[in-house]
Amino acid sequence: YRIPGKNILISSGPVKSKTILLEGCRMLAEKQYNIFATRGTAEFLNENGIQATILHWPDEDESPNVMEYLKEHRLDLVINIPKNLSKDELYNDYTIRRAAIDYNVPLITNANLANVFVMAFCKLKPEDLEIKSWQEY
Repeated sequence: YRIPGKNILISSGPVKSKTILLEGCRMLAEKQYNIFATRGTAEFLNENGIQATILHWPDEDESPNVMEYLKEHRLDLVINIPKNLSKDELYNDYTIRRAAIDYNVPLITNANLANVFVMAFCKLKPEDLEIKSWQEY
């Protein structure tokens, strides 16, 4: 994984995952990351005071669309948490994940892991980390 640039897609799945990711999303907003999200996630974030731009699902013929952004390399990290096992949800999640991998965009599919990862790179910059030999720890 690499520290993402400025554009992050969040499709956070069920309410439980949305609440887990809330603090990390606040930190992203404070660090002036551009948060893109699928409709339900964007509405949840906006209701909680975090600016998020809607990207439409792959199976929607509306723009801006998640697939456009992935194909154009406009996303630096994809957080995609499955919501349920409905046919449409499975299709859209699979399509987003497959495209993220195909276009070499880091992908996280676990809400707890995503939140910790986001909090870590928001708190520390790579230049603040000192490289030490194993014995120095």
